[in-house]
Amino acid sequence: MATATDGAAAPVKEGFKFIQYDTSSFVAKLVLNHPPYNVLTVPMMGEIAEAIEGLSSRNDIKAILITSNQKMFSAGISLEDSKSDRVFQTLDAFNRVFNAIREISKPLIVVVNGPAIGAGSELVAFGDMVVATPNAKFAQPEVKLGVFPPFAAVMLPMMIGPKKTYELILTGEALSAEEAHHLGFVNKVVPEAQLNQVVEGIVNKIGEFSGPVLEVTKKVIASSQGVPLHEAMKRSQDIYLNQLQALEDVQEGIRAVLEKRKPVWKNK
Repeated sequence: MATATDGAAAPVKEGFKFIQYDTSSFVAKLVLNHPPYNVLTVPMMGEIAEAIEGLSSRNDIKAILITSNQKMFSAGISLEDSKSDRVFQTLDAFNRVFNAIREISKPLIVVVNGPAIGAGSELVAFGDMVVATPNAKFAQPEVKLGVFPPFAAVMLPMMIGPKKTYELILTGEALSAEEAHHLGFVNKVVPEAQLNQVVEGIVNKIGEFSGPVLEVTKKVIASSQGVPLHEAMKRSQDIYLNQLQALEDVQEGIRAVLEKRKPVWKNK
C-alpha cells in the first residue's frame, strides 16, 4: 500500500486501550481489540468515535478500514451497559459513534471475519462497503433480552427492505454472510484465505484517486438517501458546481487525460 505523503501528520497509535489504531498510510486502520468478544462498552465506543472524529482534518487519509483481531467481529453492547441505569450513557456513546461515521466524508470499509451481533451488526451497517468471509453472520437478537435494536430498526428497512427487517428483528435469527450479500448488506463474500488480498485491492484502488474528490462524491451519495429525487439532484449539482469544481485535483484530472498520463493528485 502507498504511504501517506504531502502534509501527513504523525501516526496516531497511542492512548487507546480497546482498539488498535494506525494512520501511517493513506488508509486509517481501526482494529477492534477487546478480547475475547469485542463487547462494545461505553469506553470502547468512546475510543472508536474519538479515532474517527480525529480524521476529519487529515487530508492525507483517503479511507478508513474497520476490522477485528478477535474471532468475533463484535458481540454487541455489554450486558452491564444494557441495564436500565446505564442505558442512557450507552445510547449516548453509540450515538457518538454513529454521528462520527455519518459526518466523516472519507470512505469507510468494514471487514467482517466472524459473528457481528446486536450493536456489532449495527456498526457494520454504518460502513460504506462491507467485505465478509463465510465465517461472518449478522444478527439482531435484542428481542430475546426484551428490547429492540434502535439503530437497526431504522436503518435496516432502507438497506434490506421492511419484510426482511421484520423477520430478523422479530425472530432474532441470524443472517449468513451469503444471505447478507444477497440482500445487499454485504458487498463481497470471499474465502478467508483471500480476505487480505481482496481488501488490499479495494483499498489500493481507492488510494489511486484524489482524496477530496472521494469525499465530495461520498457526500453526494449520503445526502441523497431518503430525499425526493428533484431535491437530491439539485443538491448533487450544487455540490458539483460549488465544491467539486473548486478543487485543484479536478483540473489536474482533466489535464492528465488530455496529456495521456497518470494524474498527480495534490489532494486539494
